[in-house]
Amino acid sequence: MSHTPPPHGHGESPRLGGTAPDPFDPFNELFDSPLGESREGTQPPSERAPSERAPSERAPLPASPQSTTQPQSRREARLAAQAAQVSQAAQADAESAAPNAESPFAWKLDGQPPREKGRPPREKRKKRRFKGLWVTVIIVAILAGLGGTAYGIFQPQVAKLVASFEPNDYTGSGTGSVVITIKSGDIGSDVATTLQKAGVTKTFTAFYSLLLAQNPAPVFQPGAYQLAKKMSATSALARLEDPASRVSAKAVIPEGTAEAGVLSILATATKIPLAELQAAAANPAAYGVPPEAKTLEGFLFPATYEFTPGTSAQTVIKTLVNRSFQALDAAGVAPADRWNTVVLASIVQREAGLAADYPKVARVFLNRLAIGMLLQSDATVAYGTGHTNVVTTTNAERADPSNPYNTYVHAGLPPGPISNPGDLAINAALHPADGTWLYFVTWNLKTGETIFSTTLAEHNAAVAQWQQWMKDNPGYGG
Repeated sequence: MSHTPPPHGHGESPRLGGTAPDPFDPFNELFDSPLGESREGTQPPSERAPSERAPSERAPLPASPQSTTQPQSRREARLAAQAAQVSQAAQADAESAAPNAESPFAWKLDGQPPREKGRPPREKRKKRRFKGLWVTVIIVAILAGLGGTAYGIFQPQVAKLVASFEPNDYTGSGTGSVVITIKSGDIGSDVATTLQKAGVTKTFTAFYSLLLAQNPAPVFQPGAYQLAKKMSATSALARLEDPASRVSAKAVIPEGTAEAGVLSILATATKIPLAELQAAAANPAAYGVPPEAKTLEGFLFPATYEFTPGTSAQTVIKTLVNRSFQALDAAGVAPADRWNTVVLASIVQREAGLAADYPKVARVFLNRLAIGMLLQSDATVAYGTGHTNVVTTTNAERADPSNPYNTYVHAGLPPGPISNPGDLAINAALHPADGTWLYFVTWNLKTGETIFSTTLAEHNAAVAQWQQWMKDNPGYGG
């Protein structure tokens, strides 16, 4: 049925060009919806439906829109009612989209308080924070990717920064035990370095600055000291100045001790295995002794020694040999005369008793050598038999020519020293007493009293005196 088209926007859809909808077309519902999009694309604001215009473009809705033409059907009436509802909703949206900023109640329209001037919306602030977080993550990831390179570049600076906030000294007297060594010639800075490296003090500065503040400055004796780990600088200094803290392997070598006895004493004192010391002494030439020497006998100077724990066997041996050279040089013995001087002094050392008798004993042997007389020293015979701790012999031992040290059979000095002589015996060999004696015998072994004789008869009388003393003191060894 034909009719006059109603005014635009009242009873028909403007999107369908004014054509009445077909009630039997199933797509009418979709295209007639006020919320649907035009298939013709975006229209100019003046041609858009009121519900499609921006709030500023929309015209006020009529209070009671009246159609001048009656709807053709119930469907047309329904569509008109829907269009009115949409228009009212659009008007409400426009009012809520632009609330009155002057009204204190304007924020109630969207349920949110008014935004402060110059402050971005909350959504934008969240985006900025989120963006900043990602920038941080990316930087950390880059540094992590650098790995060892970044660590190598920045580690020294980081370590210095961390150290600057830490104290440079420990507190208290420390724990555990550690032995440090102060060498001859070490100065304060050397000691401070040694303590820091050993873990005694925390830093070099802690101890060295303490030393600089001392008046007078401490004087450290070379040697080994037993301290503790993690000590304060003050505690470490106190321990170094305490003689009780000294740690050493003390070896006392008596005058006249033979090489075998010296090595045994050294092994006990230093805790160095005897086999190591024997191996170290097996090459005499390595220590600079005279070429005639087949052993180090005579050149292991008797004295008291202190060795730092951990000293090698070679160093220990060399210390004794060097001390022997020092004594010979101090006595005025030329290097070319060292051998004969030591050999004679070693015999005097074993045969003499009292200190006053040393030059006389040396004179007896020199007098005999001068006239080609056998030395007839029981000490040399005993050494040849391996009895280095006694000076008495038997008739059989004195008659044994196989013993190269048997001066009852072989003329002249023995083939080498029989003991390690001290300063007294060396000086006696160099400066013998004046006299014509050719004999001597120590008749009192307890006191060391000795009778010197020029003739054999005098000597036989002295020997008888000694034999009587031996009967009166049975079991007494020489």
